Amino acid sequence: EHRLAKAGVAGSNPVSRSNFHGHSSPGQGNVHIITDTFSFDDLKTMAANRFGDMVKAVVDIDRELLAVDAELHADLEAFLLQNGSDQRGLWGINLYPEVSGDEWIEFDSMINVRPSQGNRSRGVENAEIRNTIVRIVNRRIAR
Repeated sequence: EHRLAKAGVAGSNPVSRSNFHGHSSPGQGNVHIITDTFSFDDLKTMAANRFGDMVKAVVDIDRELLAVDAELHADLEAFLLQNGSDQRGLWGINLYPEVSGDEWIEFDSMINVRPSQGNRSRGVENAEIRNTIVRIVNRRIAR
């Protein structure tokens, strides 16, 4: 986690450097890594600025962090892989800040299709992994 935090450069976002790290590169857009707590209001702003109502995210369940705010889950995944994450621990989700309850987290991404891990759909079929993702997202995003 420490190595990843050092890889990013904080953007103009008002979130402190200790818990929010931005990275921009060709093809990946402006990738943000959340390693601590991120403001729900900032997530809403992020959604409004990119897709209108949604933020794409990839959760690293081993390192308990999130990469957010790119056009494709694959861009977020690639950034995390380049910075020490293990493919087996990365799962793509969509966050809908305006939706209440548990429905604000959608388990739907092409990066989740991995038959070698028993996941044959765009969702996350393993309930234990889904619960881990929800726990990490709820810890990292202050609602």
